[in-house]
Amino acid sequence: MSGGEAAWDEEYDLVIVGSGGGGMAAALTAHDAGLKPLIIEKGKKFGGSTALSGGGIWVPNNPTLKARGHDDSRESIRRYLDLLTQGKVPAARLDAYVDNGPAAMELVCRSKWMQFFWTKGYADYHPELEGGRPLGRSIEAKPFDTRKLGEDEQYQRPNNMKGPLGLWVTAKDYHDLAMAKRTWAGRRASLVAAWRVSSNLVRRRHMATGGRALVARLRMALKDAGIPLRLKTAMTELVTDGDGRVVGIVAQTRDGETLRIRGRKGVLLATGGFDHNQDMRDRYLPKGGQEDFAMGARENTGDGIRAGEGLGAAIDLMDDAWWMPAVRHPLGAVIPLVSERAIPRQVIVSGDGRRFTNEAAPYVNFVHDQLEGGHVPAWFVMDAKSRARYPFAQILPGAPIPKAFYDKGIVFKADTLKELAEKIGVPADALEETVQKFNGYARDGKDPEFGRGDSAYDRYYGDPNLKNPNLDVLETAPYYAFRLEVGDLGTKGGLVCDEHSRVLRGDGSVIGGLYATGNTSASVMGNEYAGPGATIGPSIVFGYIAARHAAGLDTAGTADTAGGTDTADKASGRA
Repeated sequence: MSGGEAAWDEEYDLVIVGSGGGGMAAALTAHDAGLKPLIIEKGKKFGGSTALSGGGIWVPNNPTLKARGHDDSRESIRRYLDLLTQGKVPAARLDAYVDNGPAAMELVCRSKWMQFFWTKGYADYHPELEGGRPLGRSIEAKPFDTRKLGEDEQYQRPNNMKGPLGLWVTAKDYHDLAMAKRTWAGRRASLVAAWRVSSNLVRRRHMATGGRALVARLRMALKDAGIPLRLKTAMTELVTDGDGRVVGIVAQTRDGETLRIRGRKGVLLATGGFDHNQDMRDRYLPKGGQEDFAMGARENTGDGIRAGEGLGAAIDLMDDAWWMPAVRHPLGAVIPLVSERAIPRQVIVSGDGRRFTNEAAPYVNFVHDQLEGGHVPAWFVMDAKSRARYPFAQILPGAPIPKAFYDKGIVFKADTLKELAEKIGVPADALEETVQKFNGYARDGKDPEFGRGDSAYDRYYGDPNLKNPNLDVLETAPYYAFRLEVGDLGTKGGLVCDEHSRVLRGDGSVIGGLYATGNTSASVMGNEYAGPGATIGPSIVFGYIAARHAAGLDTAGTADTAGGTDTADKASGRA
């Protein structure tokens, strides 16, 4: 809306809408550049979807990796991203991400609170591509005692990464714990877990890992910098001046008060995707992926995307998401299946009783194949030994499956494959033939149909005791079949932005003063996923880029000034 000439209730240099990793990093960047930022958050807790995530960050050549001796050539990183995105992302956006990523992380790491470690061995999602890395480029925040947040601890968004009795587990810990019944590393991890439980009971720590640790550390950095973060404050409108430039927002506060907040240098939208907006899911997402099995923050209802569209912004990739195969918990929660699809002695079949893709493939690719073939729902079929050896959907190895899973039709159990097929409604002969064929592959250690176990990514969560860590026979009754849903970690489509994070109109012109990052913007990964943390990484980097550009500082290799020009470079348009 227009109306920038009216009186302002408050004034800041950069108004940031959304308190996830991208919004927080942008605020730290703006403060470092001498600006006065404000973060507003619609929810009553801070952290957004970042707090709900595993917390990985995929930014090549970041300080943590360099300290471990990593120094990827720019050419290898760009080659990997070029092969991954297949020309669907403008070169200028990819260049901006690669060239600004290390600097963004260096700025974030200036705070004493920002401490990370390399998740060694957690491969890029396509390590077989030129420029891919089998040992991975993902880093994770070190575990953090959230008591240090003081009164802000009560306002941090919770997630389900915390174990019973205060047990805390990093991504590396989980990799080992998943094999607690199969490897010495897993047994050691179990002993460490037991020590952590007893230690926490004595020391009364509130340890967070993953996304919660990352968000808590960022919040501490914001507190040190004196950057305000307001909860239960929702943007209701963007305010423009007579030239169509965004100059502020209208917000509704927790007390029902309406505020006009000026952003002298602009507004950054970091409001997440449209995960929980059913109308938008129905309009944009493909059949089979429209039902809301999203795992992003409940407040992600497309606010920023719709506000940008109202000013004529272009949108892209709206038919895609950060897909994640999932199981519905009887109480309603959505449980992601990451490691489970790599374990042996299981196959995933469609309604015709046959496999349709590599079960252990990166989750986005798995669901792309599932949706393309119309395999919704799918069925995760395992035998008794698989159930006894490996965790599944937050159920410990060998632990009984809660009765509610059976009552809700989420899982079925049978003494024979024929009986199981009848219970889940798939052709019995097809399921039996599928398992027989797969068992032959398992004995040979090679999957000629779909290449399961060929990639270093597949093998990361597999069983190292086997010839192929992802293959073993299904032959021990009883057999189980879990109903597999099409879930997502958030939507992938959003506002089209240039290499400075400026929002663009359909004709390629810039909406002055308006920036976007994270899932509010069309993903720099296109339809793909580079590696663990390739959602949070770009959100942080493009938040950094937006704040630097708003401050009039160069970020994309060309001299620029705050607000830029009204027309984006040709290279910035959508391919």
